[in-house]
Amino acid sequence: MKIAVMPGDGVGKEVIPEGLKVLKAAARKFGFTYSTTDYPFGGEYYLEKKITLPDSALKELAAHDAILFGAVGVDPRGSAQIPQGILEAEILLKMRFELDQYINLRPTRLLPGVPTPLKNAKPQDIDMVIVRENTEGLYCQNGGFLYKNTPHEVANQIEVTTRRGVERAIRYAFEYAKQFNRKKVTLVAKTNVLRFAHNLWQRAFDAVQAEYPGIATDYHHVDACTMYMVTKPQIYDVIVTTNMFGDIITDLGAAIQGGMGMAASGNLNPTRQAASMFEPVHGSAPDIAGKGFANPIATFLSVAMLLDFLNQPEAAKSINRACQSVVADPKNHTRDLGGTASTAQVGDAVVAAMA
Repeated sequence: MKIAVMPGDGVGKEVIPEGLKVLKAAARKFGFTYSTTDYPFGGEYYLEKKITLPDSALKELAAHDAILFGAVGVDPRGSAQIPQGILEAEILLKMRFELDQYINLRPTRLLPGVPTPLKNAKPQDIDMVIVRENTEGLYCQNGGFLYKNTPHEVANQIEVTTRRGVERAIRYAFEYAKQFNRKKVTLVAKTNVLRFAHNLWQRAFDAVQAEYPGIATDYHHVDACTMYMVTKPQIYDVIVTTNMFGDIITDLGAAIQGGMGMAASGNLNPTRQAASMFEPVHGSAPDIAGKGFANPIATFLSVAMLLDFLNQPEAAKSINRACQSVVADPKNHTRDLGGTASTAQVGDAVVAAMA
């Protein structure tokens, strides 16, 4: 396996080394081999070099089997020198679009022993997978300004919705449900107001579901979904949704599963024709960077997703089981979970549990 490693900024430089430690332990236990290539891109690199992600590096990244990514974003004092949105658009979105990582996969699972803000919720109540379409919608940067910086300014941000893009996301959700024995796929959209783009989503969903008669289906407007994720999360199994709505509800999902430090993700090119990217979703957290406070569990779960995607399911299961065992003990909780364990201590505990 060829894995590109991009720690990025802030706590990314702390959790990614711990993730590599867990990856090394998995390789030793299960007998697979891999190589890594380090890339320096992120906010700090931009401040120094005025370079985001050059096309030459993107071509190199594409040739890997996977990318393990940390976070981008620098201290607020430095971010004032960075044009708004440039890191997200020219690093994260560039990789997603150019490498055709058309699925954002976000498991949302409450592990035993992890606190949740939902009163009376138990681990069996929060176990869903959110499939977010990742390369279309409102995030395509399709738009512009008229009369910018005048009283008559007009800004257009145009949603891009294609039958191909929608259908492949929906099909992935059903295939995922079939592969992992999940019982229901729920479409989350806003068909009552977005009557053109989301009508296409509904019609594509109806067409694809007919090919999977053993899987139950449902539809929820996105506003209802956000309510139900809090009041009765157990109704969700697999959710498939649009790029922007997926961006919103996955962070809600992270909150109810114990916080951003528990939330793993994969930006997938299921065809394997270019590299997929796996990352914890907590951001660079400059306020705690360098202090050893960051929760690395999301990184370990992202490494497990990477291995599962690259046909090492037993190694992935081993990491998932180890993470579940470790967080069940409050002594292994980092500060975001109300404990005092350090990033490295949690990493050591997961490696020990794997052994």
